[in-house]
Amino acid sequence: MHSEMLLSIGELARRTGVNPITLRAWERRYGLLKPQRTAKGHRLYPQEQVERVQAILSWLERGASVSQVRELLERPPSVAPVGDWQLRERALIEAIATLSQRTLDQQFNQAMALYPAFTLCEQLLLPLLDSLEQRWRSYFNARLEQAFFHTWLRSKLGARIQHDSLALPGPAVLLTTHGDGTFDPHLWLCAWLLGNSAIAVEMLEHPLSAPCLHRAVQALRPRAVVLYLGTRIDTHTLKAMLTGMGVPTLAGGGTVFLHGQRLAGAELEGLQLFDTPLAALRLLQQSS
Repeated sequence: MHSEMLLSIGELARRTGVNPITLRAWERRYGLLKPQRTAKGHRLYPQEQVERVQAILSWLERGASVSQVRELLERPPSVAPVGDWQLRERALIEAIATLSQRTLDQQFNQAMALYPAFTLCEQLLLPLLDSLEQRWRSYFNARLEQAFFHTWLRSKLGARIQHDSLALPGPAVLLTTHGDGTFDPHLWLCAWLLGNSAIAVEMLEHPLSAPCLHRAVQALRPRAVVLYLGTRIDTHTLKAMLTGMGVPTLAGGGTVFLHGQRLAGAELEGLQLFDTPLAALRLLQQSS
Protein backbone atom coordinates (compact mmCIF):
# COMPACT_ATOMS: atom_id res chain seq x y z
CA MET A 1 0.00 0.00 0.00
CA HIS A 2 1.40 3.41 -0.95
CA SER A 3 2.41 5.70 1.90
CA GLU A 4 0.25 8.55 0.54
CA MET A 5 -2.81 6.34 1.21
CA LEU A 6 -1.97 6.11 4.92
CA LEU A 7 -2.96 8.59 7.61
CA SER A 8 -0.97 9.75 10.60
CA ILE A 9 -2.64 9.54 14.00
CA GLY A 10 -3.11 13.32 13.95
CA GLU A 11 -4.91 13.18 10.60
CA LEU A 12 -7.04 10.25 11.77
CA ALA A 13 -7.99 12.27 14.85
CA ARG A 14 -8.90 15.26 12.68
CA ARG A 15 -11.08 13.19 10.36
CA THR A 16 -12.91 11.24 13.07
CA GLY A 17 -12.98 13.72 15.98
CA VAL A 18 -11.37 11.18 18.32
CA ASN A 19 -8.45 12.43 20.43
CA PRO A 20 -5.08 10.74 19.71
CA ILE A 21 -4.85 9.74 23.39
CA THR A 22 -8.13 7.86 23.01
CA LEU A 23 -7.03 6.24 19.74
CA ARG A 24 -3.89 4.94 21.45
CA ALA A 25 -5.90 3.68 24.42
CA TRP A 26 -8.26 1.80 22.09
CA GLU A 27 -5.25 0.15 20.47
CA ARG A 28 -3.20 -0.68 23.57
CA ARG A 29 -5.88 -1.62 26.08
CA TYR A 30 -8.55 -3.17 23.87
CA GLY A 31 -6.91 -4.10 20.56
CA LEU A 32 -9.55 -2.19 18.62
CA LEU A 33 -7.13 -0.64 16.12
CA LYS A 34 -4.16 -2.12 14.25
CA PRO A 35 -2.08 0.64 12.67
CA GLN A 36 0.92 0.04 10.49
CA ARG A 37 4.27 1.37 11.71
CA THR A 38 7.06 3.33 10.07
CA ALA A 39 10.71 2.39 10.61
CA LYS A 40 10.73 4.90 13.50
CA GLY A 41 7.60 3.41 15.05
CA HIS A 42 5.11 6.10 14.03
CA ARG A 43 1.53 4.91 13.51
CA LEU A 44 -0.01 4.97 10.03
CA TYR A 45 -3.66 4.12 9.35
CA PRO A 46 -5.15 2.80 6.09
CA GLN A 47 -8.72 3.65 5.06
CA GLU A 48 -10.15 0.49 6.60
CA GLN A 49 -8.95 1.68 10.01
CA VAL A 50 -10.78 4.99 9.45
CA GLU A 51 -13.92 2.98 8.79
CA ARG A 52 -13.25 0.90 11.90
CA VAL A 53 -13.05 4.05 14.06
CA GLN A 54 -16.39 5.15 12.61
CA ALA A 55 -17.87 1.74 13.45
CA ILE A 56 -16.52 2.02 17.02
CA LEU A 57 -18.13 5.44 17.38
CA SER A 58 -21.42 4.05 16.09
CA TRP A 59 -21.48 1.40 18.82
CA LEU A 60 -20.50 3.89 21.52
CA GLU A 61 -23.32 6.21 20.46
CA ARG A 62 -25.73 3.29 20.82
CA GLY A 63 -24.72 2.90 24.47
CA ALA A 64 -22.03 0.23 24.33
CA SER A 65 -18.98 0.50 26.58
CA VAL A 66 -15.55 0.46 24.98
CA SER A 67 -14.81 -2.94 26.58
CA GLN A 68 -17.72 -4.43 24.60
CA VAL A 69 -16.89 -2.98 21.20
CA ARG A 70 -14.38 -5.54 19.93
CA GLU A 71 -16.84 -8.40 20.28
CA LEU A 72 -19.63 -6.27 18.86
CA LEU A 73 -17.58 -5.51 15.75
CA GLU A 74 -16.86 -9.19 15.23
CA ARG A 75 -20.29 -10.56 16.17
CA PRO A 76 -23.00 -7.87 16.09
CA PRO A 77 -25.84 -8.83 18.46
CA SER A 78 -29.53 -8.89 17.59
CA VAL A 79 -30.33 -6.53 20.49
CA ALA A 80 -28.71 -3.32 21.66
CA PRO A 81 -25.84 -3.85 24.16
CA VAL A 82 -25.94 -2.59 27.73
CA GLY A 83 -22.89 -0.49 28.53
CA ASP A 84 -21.18 0.36 31.80
CA TRP A 85 -22.42 3.96 31.88
CA GLN A 86 -24.58 3.46 34.98
CA LEU A 87 -21.66 1.95 36.88
CA ARG A 88 -19.48 4.91 35.94
CA GLU A 89 -22.21 7.34 36.96
CA ARG A 90 -22.64 5.67 40.36
CA ALA A 91 -18.88 5.80 40.92
CA LEU A 92 -18.86 9.55 40.19
CA ILE A 93 -21.80 10.17 42.52
CA GLU A 94 -20.08 8.18 45.26
CA ALA A 95 -16.93 10.27 44.85
CA ILE A 96 -19.03 13.45 45.11
CA ALA A 97 -20.91 12.13 48.15
CA THR A 98 -17.64 11.39 49.96
CA LEU A 99 -16.03 14.67 48.79
CA SER A 100 -13.18 12.66 47.26
CA GLN A 101 -11.51 14.91 44.72
CA ARG A 102 -8.81 12.32 43.98
CA THR A 103 -11.36 9.61 43.14
CA LEU A 104 -13.48 12.04 41.13
CA ASP A 105 -10.41 13.05 39.12
CA GLN A 106 -9.38 9.46 38.52
CA GLN A 107 -12.84 8.40 37.36
CA PHE A 108 -13.20 11.41 35.06
CA ASN A 109 -9.70 11.10 33.60
CA GLN A 110 -10.21 7.40 32.91
CA ALA A 111 -13.47 8.05 31.08
CA MET A 112 -11.93 10.90 29.06
CA ALA A 113 -9.09 8.65 27.92
CA LEU A 114 -11.48 6.00 26.62
CA TYR A 115 -14.34 7.96 25.05
CA PRO A 116 -14.69 10.91 22.66
CA ALA A 117 -16.03 14.05 24.31
CA PHE A 118 -19.35 13.91 22.42
CA THR A 119 -20.06 10.33 23.54
CA LEU A 120 -18.90 11.03 27.10
CA CYS A 121 -21.17 14.07 27.30
CA GLU A 122 -24.20 12.24 25.90
CA GLN A 123 -23.87 8.93 27.72
CA LEU A 124 -22.35 9.93 31.08
CA LEU A 125 -22.04 13.61 31.94
CA LEU A 126 -25.51 14.89 31.02
CA PRO A 127 -27.19 11.91 32.75
CA LEU A 128 -24.92 12.58 35.76
CA LEU A 129 -26.08 16.20 35.98
CA ASP A 130 -29.72 15.07 35.80
CA SER A 131 -29.15 12.49 38.55
CA LEU A 132 -27.40 15.04 40.77
CA GLU A 133 -30.20 17.56 40.25
CA GLN A 134 -32.77 14.99 41.39
CA ARG A 135 -30.59 13.89 44.29
CA TRP A 136 -30.10 17.43 45.54
CA ARG A 137 -33.80 18.27 45.61
CA SER A 138 -34.28 16.32 48.82
CA TYR A 139 -30.85 15.20 50.06
CA PHE A 140 -29.92 16.73 53.40
CA ASN A 141 -26.28 17.26 52.40
CA ALA A 142 -27.10 18.83 49.03
CA ARG A 143 -25.50 22.25 49.60
CA LEU A 144 -22.17 20.74 50.61
CA GLU A 145 -22.13 18.33 47.66
CA GLN A 146 -23.07 21.15 45.28
CA ALA A 147 -20.29 23.39 46.55
CA PHE A 148 -17.74 20.56 46.25
CA PHE A 149 -18.81 19.41 42.79
CA HIS A 150 -19.25 22.86 41.25
CA THR A 151 -15.85 24.00 42.53
CA TRP A 152 -14.21 20.87 41.14
CA LEU A 153 -16.03 21.14 37.80
CA ARG A 154 -15.09 24.78 37.24
CA SER A 155 -11.44 24.07 38.06
CA LYS A 156 -11.23 20.83 36.07
CA LEU A 157 -12.94 22.00 32.91
CA GLY A 158 -11.67 25.58 33.09
CA ALA A 159 -8.03 24.51 32.76
CA ARG A 160 -8.85 22.27 29.79
CA ILE A 161 -10.98 24.95 28.10
CA GLN A 162 -8.17 27.48 28.37
CA HIS A 163 -5.57 25.02 27.08
CA ASP A 164 -7.71 23.94 24.12
CA SER A 165 -8.71 27.48 23.15
CA LEU A 166 -5.14 28.81 23.17
CA ALA A 167 -4.10 26.00 20.83
CA LEU A 168 -6.94 26.50 18.34
CA PRO A 169 -6.75 28.97 15.44
CA GLY A 170 -9.46 31.28 14.19
CA PRO A 171 -12.18 33.28 15.97
CA ALA A 172 -13.65 31.83 19.15
CA VAL A 173 -17.22 31.30 20.28
CA LEU A 174 -18.20 33.64 23.12
CA LEU A 175 -20.07 31.85 25.91
CA THR A 176 -21.88 33.84 28.57
CA THR A 177 -25.08 33.78 30.62
CA HIS A 178 -28.37 35.65 30.59
CA GLY A 179 -30.72 35.63 33.55
CA ASP A 180 -30.17 35.10 37.24
CA GLY A 181 -26.44 34.39 37.07
CA THR A 182 -26.50 31.21 39.16
CA PHE A 183 -23.79 28.63 38.50
CA ASP A 184 -24.74 26.42 35.55
CA PRO A 185 -22.64 23.27 35.06
CA HIS A 186 -24.12 22.88 31.57
CA LEU A 187 -22.36 26.12 30.54
CA TRP A 188 -18.98 24.67 31.51
CA LEU A 189 -19.81 21.33 29.93
CA CYS A 190 -20.72 23.13 26.70
CA ALA A 191 -17.44 25.08 26.69
CA TRP A 192 -15.45 21.88 27.29
CA LEU A 193 -17.32 20.04 24.52
CA LEU A 194 -16.73 22.85 22.01
CA GLY A 195 -13.02 22.95 22.82
CA ASN A 196 -12.76 19.20 22.34
CA SER A 197 -14.49 19.63 18.98
CA ALA A 198 -11.82 22.07 17.73
CA ILE A 199 -13.92 25.19 18.42
CA ALA A 200 -12.09 27.85 20.42
CA VAL A 201 -14.02 29.35 23.34
CA GLU A 202 -14.04 32.64 25.24
CA MET A 203 -15.84 32.36 28.60
CA LEU A 204 -17.57 35.25 30.40
CA GLU A 205 -19.43 33.38 33.10
CA HIS A 206 -21.40 36.24 34.66
CA PRO A 207 -24.42 37.93 33.01
CA LEU A 208 -23.67 41.04 30.93
CA SER A 209 -25.78 44.06 30.10
CA ALA A 210 -26.52 44.69 26.43
CA PRO A 211 -23.85 47.46 26.11
CA CYS A 212 -21.23 45.28 27.82
CA LEU A 213 -22.01 42.31 25.59
CA HIS A 214 -21.78 44.50 22.47
CA ARG A 215 -18.39 45.85 23.61
CA ALA A 216 -17.22 42.27 24.23
CA VAL A 217 -18.29 41.30 20.71
CA GLN A 218 -16.47 44.30 19.23
CA ALA A 219 -13.29 43.48 21.16
CA LEU A 220 -13.25 39.70 20.76
CA ARG A 221 -14.83 39.42 17.28
CA PRO A 222 -16.27 35.96 17.99
CA ARG A 223 -17.63 33.65 15.29
CA ALA A 224 -20.82 33.28 17.37
CA VAL A 225 -22.33 34.07 20.78
CA VAL A 226 -23.86 31.39 23.00
CA LEU A 227 -26.13 32.62 25.82
CA TYR A 228 -27.03 30.23 28.62
CA LEU A 229 -30.44 31.12 30.04
CA GLY A 230 -31.22 31.13 33.74
CA THR A 231 -34.56 30.36 35.34
CA ARG A 232 -35.68 33.99 34.87
CA ILE A 233 -35.15 36.05 31.71
CA ASP A 234 -36.24 39.45 30.43
CA THR A 235 -37.17 39.27 26.73
CA HIS A 236 -36.86 43.07 26.35
CA THR A 237 -33.28 42.96 27.64
CA LEU A 238 -32.54 39.96 25.46
CA LYS A 239 -33.90 41.78 22.40
CA ALA A 240 -31.66 44.75 23.16
CA MET A 241 -28.70 42.38 23.35
CA LEU A 242 -29.45 40.86 19.96
CA THR A 243 -30.07 44.17 18.18
CA GLY A 244 -26.98 45.07 16.20
CA MET A 245 -25.00 42.08 17.49
CA GLY A 246 -23.75 41.23 14.01
CA VAL A 247 -22.82 37.58 14.75
CA PRO A 248 -24.86 34.36 14.94
CA THR A 249 -26.43 33.97 18.38
CA LEU A 250 -27.62 30.85 20.19
CA ALA A 251 -29.61 30.80 23.42
CA GLY A 252 -30.66 27.90 25.56
CA GLY A 253 -29.57 25.45 28.19
CA GLY A 254 -31.34 23.20 30.63
CA THR A 255 -34.20 25.66 31.24
CA VAL A 256 -34.99 26.45 27.59
CA PHE A 257 -38.24 24.49 27.85
CA LEU A 258 -39.43 27.09 30.39
CA HIS A 259 -38.87 29.96 27.97
CA GLY A 260 -39.47 28.44 24.55
CA GLN A 261 -42.91 29.93 23.92
CA ARG A 262 -41.95 33.37 25.26
CA LEU A 263 -38.81 33.45 23.12
CA ALA A 264 -40.68 32.29 20.05
CA GLY A 265 -43.27 35.04 20.54
CA ALA A 266 -40.73 37.80 21.24
CA GLU A 267 -39.67 38.11 17.57
CA LEU A 268 -35.98 37.71 18.35
CA GLU A 269 -34.68 37.70 14.80
CA GLY A 270 -31.87 35.27 14.04
CA LEU A 271 -31.83 33.66 17.49
CA GLN A 272 -31.35 29.88 17.48
CA LEU A 273 -32.45 27.82 20.48
CA PHE A 274 -30.80 24.71 21.91
CA ASP A 275 -31.44 22.51 24.93
CA THR A 276 -28.17 20.62 25.49
CA PRO A 277 -24.46 21.25 24.85
CA LEU A 278 -24.69 18.58 22.14
CA ALA A 279 -27.40 20.55 20.33
CA ALA A 280 -25.38 23.78 20.62
CA LEU A 281 -22.37 22.02 19.10
CA ARG A 282 -24.44 20.73 16.17
CA LEU A 283 -25.82 24.21 15.44
CA LEU A 284 -22.35 25.75 15.48
CA GLN A 285 -20.98 23.02 13.21
CA GLN A 286 -23.84 23.55 10.75
CA SER A 287 -23.18 27.30 10.62
CA SER A 288 -19.44 27.00 10.02
